Amino acid sequence: MENLIQNTKEILEFYCLAGVDETCGNKPFVITPSPSVTVTAARPASSDLAMSSVSALQNAGDICTNVHNLEELRTIIENFDGCNLKNTAAHTVVGDGNPKAEIMLIGEAPGADEDLIGRPFVGRCGQLLDKIMNATGLNRSVVYICNILPWRPPGNRPPSDAEIAVCLPFVKKQIELVAPNYIITLGAIATNSLLNTNDTMSHLRGHWFDYEAANKKIKVLATYHPSYLLRTPAQKNKVWTDFLRFKKEFTQNNQQPV
Repeated sequence: MENLIQNTKEILEFYCLAGVDETCGNKPFVITPSPSVTVTAARPASSDLAMSSVSALQNAGDICTNVHNLEELRTIIENFDGCNLKNTAAHTVVGDGNPKAEIMLIGEAPGADEDLIGRPFVGRCGQLLDKIMNATGLNRSVVYICNILPWRPPGNRPPSDAEIAVCLPFVKKQIELVAPNYIITLGAIATNSLLNTNDTMSHLRGHWFDYEAANKKIKVLATYHPSYLLRTPAQKNKVWTDFLRFKKEFTQNNQQPV
């Protein structure tokens, strides 16, 4: 049932991006023209939304090509107008932390507190994340934290596929510039977006994956987002286990504690 719902959602999103705005009935049908009718080539379905999304995605990728440091990238993102989320957000929330960190944490999008202050993970989710990190010897001075989206979706709604696609080049450029050895993805949206998969967190959580940036292979560990833990505190032990798994891997490869 879950796959059916997901497939239906993807089809509807495709129709919207393709410019379909009405239906003719509950069942598909094919019109067979009579011999006297001249059939012309079909016009590709498109819409202003679809075309603007494609254009914004290409533009984001292009402007990231010539960025050489995080400050340049921050300016580029703050001045970028290709994502409508910027129109409803109070601040552009770019990455925060050590620009040369070996460890990078990637979440979904800014929340209300992050949007108000302009820094990632400063609200209740950030406070919980800080506690988890501190318990395993990590803190913000040795990690770099960012989100898939630099702008808060209205009402904290889930971001659309188009919004993720437009903003993804900015995340990938941050990874390239920071060049971490490890990435911890927080939640399904961050994990699926970065790894280009559509699996559930129950299958992805606690597993290592490989991500390549600038000819460098980076180890990625997927775990739950702190917001999920606030809603379901019983799952905190799984994230604790994941961070201990990360600490063990990091310590073995670096011959020093985190």
